Amino acid sequence: MRIALDAMGGDHAPEEVVAGGVMAARELGVTVIMVGKRDVVEAELAKHDTEGLALEVMHASEVIEMEDSPAIAAKTKRDSSMRVGMHMVKDGRADAFVTMGNSGGALAAALFTLGRLPGIRRPAFATIFPTVKGFTLLLDIGANAECKPEYLLQFAMMGNVYSRDVLGVENPRVGIVSTGEERGKGNQLVLDAVPLLEQAPGLNFVGNVEGKDIFMAAADVVVTDGFTGNVIIKGTEGFAWMLLELSKREIKRSPPALVGAFLMKGALRQILKRVDYTEYGGAPLLGVNGNVVVGHGRSNRKAVRAAVKVAKQMVEKDMLGTIRRDIESMGER
Repeated sequence: MRIALDAMGGDHAPEEVVAGGVMAARELGVTVIMVGKRDVVEAELAKHDTEGLALEVMHASEVIEMEDSPAIAAKTKRDSSMRVGMHMVKDGRADAFVTMGNSGGALAAALFTLGRLPGIRRPAFATIFPTVKGFTLLLDIGANAECKPEYLLQFAMMGNVYSRDVLGVENPRVGIVSTGEERGKGNQLVLDAVPLLEQAPGLNFVGNVEGKDIFMAAADVVVTDGFTGNVIIKGTEGFAWMLLELSKREIKRSPPALVGAFLMKGALRQILKRVDYTEYGGAPLLGVNGNVVVGHGRSNRKAVRAAVKVAKQMVEKDMLGTIRRDIESMGER
């Protein structure tokens, strides 16, 4: 399996991205193709022991920067690491593409280069969301700020496939974010989308899910528009960081708390692992005609390695083929 990795994307590129790619090649049994400025990438690779590893370098002279306008950069920077990597997927020279770079640029580059799967109205970013019982899949988290009811139906279908086939959830429960759990609550988008979700064959739709109930594992797949999903994700990240910082301050102020924290360090380590984004890797971009994973801009090497693992799982489970067949089947019905 060949995974193209954007060596130039992210806040800590190329150092952490290249290091994560080396880890992935060593631990996951895949060929990692580092896409970026050849001299820069090769200089980073020289810092690692790469003997016997399946690593390649593909030159790309341009970079879509974090501050770039996504659509303009994706269109004009034709030799960017994103577009070169996605062209490799389109041409069959790579099975998947992974980037930690500008998420808007990745979306635009994917649409320009790969296009949408037949029948898909809008692609969606999906992410693993930790809960008290494990995790749920939340989508969209930023690809589509404005949505129509039929978009949410397709998000639900794609999320159902990913949860079932990649995450291993049997008959995933699908919910929709709303302001109340009762049917009839929510904005017009939710009110119009609910009947579509209720009538969709093959979906185990469980109804409305309030924001607090996402954390309580009320559903295995939760759909919403990209604006709301992004606010949920960013708000959760901010709250988790605040809680961690306040806990550190209070522990330092109190000797008994310091002793308690020492005694609980194993449990605390497991809790932090559950909410650590580096454990989950990246967000699959579902609905485009190629396997694409977009990681957090702050990703370190551990997160990069995890993102490559997500891409590997998508390929192994034939996500594209399954989503295509489900959408075609829905159209026939």
